[in-house]
Amino acid sequence: MVTGASSGIGAATARVLAADGAAVVLAARRADRLDALRTEIKAEGGLALPLPTDVTDRAAVDVLVSTALEWYGRIDILVNNAGVMLLSPVAKRDVDEWDRMIDVNIRGLLHCTAAVLPTMLEQRSGHIVNVGSVAGRRPFPGGTVYSATKFAVRAISAGLRNELSPAQSIRVTDIEPGVVDTELPDHITDEQTRRGLEQRWGDRMKLRAEDIARAIHYAVTQPQHVNVNELLVRPTQQET
Repeated sequence: MVTGASSGIGAATARVLAADGAAVVLAARRADRLDALRTEIKAEGGLALPLPTDVTDRAAVDVLVSTALEWYGRIDILVNNAGVMLLSPVAKRDVDEWDRMIDVNIRGLLHCTAAVLPTMLEQRSGHIVNVGSVAGRRPFPGGTVYSATKFAVRAISAGLRNELSPAQSIRVTDIEPGVVDTELPDHITDEQTRRGLEQRWGDRMKLRAEDIARAIHYAVTQPQHVNVNELLVRPTQQET
């Protein structure tokens, strides 16, 4: 099950996992993009089920998981990828955007995790992959609240591993990308912050979504006794 599967890292991850034989559940809000991705995966001989879902809606997430179980009978991997990056200086007090990041990046991740856990506990197996960020290791100007949400993802991942891996054999991985070429920056409403981000990177090579998808594939295809706890993946040209 991949959240945020309508674009970027989520869509790339769905393609990579489906190509390796996984039956993939595609979750995101944009139904048209999920349908297009399902068609693409099917054309390559893969299996995908598109289920439009807003991860901030707990009831909708419960329906997502129950429908996936009706179709496939089990959930082996959850990729908590849905996220937003609404950067601006704290002094601008864009509180609605702060709330949105908290709702998607933290609450959405917890909703999905809570919904799949009963199945994984019954199976005594499963893998939860949380897509964090290098921002979960260091805040940066304009990204204070975003970084806080990704620090939370890192803490939740470590806590879940402590609680679930030794006793229940449920693996947990925190994937921490650096700068990735996705549509996330397009959502930044603060013009100065967005222009500054564009100027800092210029012609430097960002990561591609497929790079992170391959990192996720690496983590989830290790033998059961191997738990890849963290993967920090940055562009070669990213300083910190």
